[in-house]
Amino acid sequence: MHTSLRPLLDTVLDALEEGTRLRSGPLPAGGPTEVAERLRSAVGDVFPDEGDPDALRHLVRAVAEGAADPADPLCTAHLHCPPLAVAAAADLAVSILNPSMDSWDQAPAASELESLVTRQLAREVYAETPRGAGNCATSPHRPDALITTGGTESNQIALLLARETLGPGVRLVCGENAHHSLPRSAWLLGLPEPVIVPTPTGTLDPAALDKALHGPSVIVATAGTTDAGLIDPLPEIAALCAHRGARLHIDAAYGGGLLFSTRYRAKLTGLSVADTVTLDLHKLGWQPVAAGLLAVRDDNDLAALNHRADYLNADDDTEAGLPDLLGRSLRTTRRPDVLKIAVTLKTLGREGLAALVDQVCSTAQEFAALVDRHPGFELHAPPTISTVLFRPANATDDAVAAVRRQLLTDGRAVLGRARAANRLWLKATLLNPTTRPAQLTALLHLVEGTTPR
Repeated sequence: MHTSLRPLLDTVLDALEEGTRLRSGPLPAGGPTEVAERLRSAVGDVFPDEGDPDALRHLVRAVAEGAADPADPLCTAHLHCPPLAVAAAADLAVSILNPSMDSWDQAPAASELESLVTRQLAREVYAETPRGAGNCATSPHRPDALITTGGTESNQIALLLARETLGPGVRLVCGENAHHSLPRSAWLLGLPEPVIVPTPTGTLDPAALDKALHGPSVIVATAGTTDAGLIDPLPEIAALCAHRGARLHIDAAYGGGLLFSTRYRAKLTGLSVADTVTLDLHKLGWQPVAAGLLAVRDDNDLAALNHRADYLNADDDTEAGLPDLLGRSLRTTRRPDVLKIAVTLKTLGREGLAALVDQVCSTAQEFAALVDRHPGFELHAPPTISTVLFRPANATDDAVAAVRRQLLTDGRAVLGRARAANRLWLKATLLNPTTRPAQLTALLHLVEGTTPR
């Protein structure tokens, strides 16, 4: 395998370079129709009678040419990070070894590595929680974490654990600012209709939340909203949950990466008393997708996921000491995504990972200041994490939307869109630690030059 793989790696790297050169920007030019036509032309017959020995080069080059490149400083629309090379290399090793994390005999070392890493990351989340704190005051259990595909799966499991802990009548209560996966997960799990609390300021108001609580509830707070990167008042919401006996889940898919920074982790004060916490290391962790986690304050909660399949975790095997992996996920076959996470933590260490977090937050502040000083633009608010909302001054919402679509069609810049304060804003989510001030200035010039006069 290793001998045959080495020349193929050279082929892939060359094709990636060729595709990037052909694209010559953060996004392929021409819009959906032209991009689709180029891709179809490059692929030709998807399943020919005779194989094509150059298919690897051709297809990788075609996908790279038609990619949205998160490593380009002008690709800032989404929570879409440029992955670290060392993490991508580790991910390649996983593809070659191809373990499956549903039984020990398919992943002996990987299953132990996952146990080590998830418990360490759970301790990072719950580092400030003394024994006996929160809703599990007498619990002898300890924090733990599951590897997931991302925030959607983590949020779904969090609601499942709430249902199994508090009963099928437990109701989701969250803000309008919460991630769309939460009400969808409540629907999938057969929970009562969620209570969605208005968030006119962008964050969840504890007083409005208190009025919305009736009966068994799981409250979801957000640490890093998708639209603006805002953080709900976590300490106040945690206190309300303790007072009202509600379960607390915090969706920190975006903001959870601030835990790694001594400069910014105070923004997450209150996180450590949540029953469950969603994290995504393919955001402020610079991992290839997928690299999600669900941390639980009390590992006893995970008993709800226990499941038996005789060919994977027979009773006599587990009694004889073979680890049971089925209770670590709702999925059966799954990749050991933990390897790239472990390699990153070990390679960068706390200081290295903190430096990346600090850098993108600082870059966002620089960009916000640049917007604020420019007479042709309006800044929504200083960034909480690394998202900046801005818009051309005096532009209509239709004009803002048109500017974004024109830049996408031209392939010159990738900006998101968000609605706040009853207006449409351009959204720059800055997750590239190598972005420099001159590139931020260039982004503003592109928007300025595209804005209708």
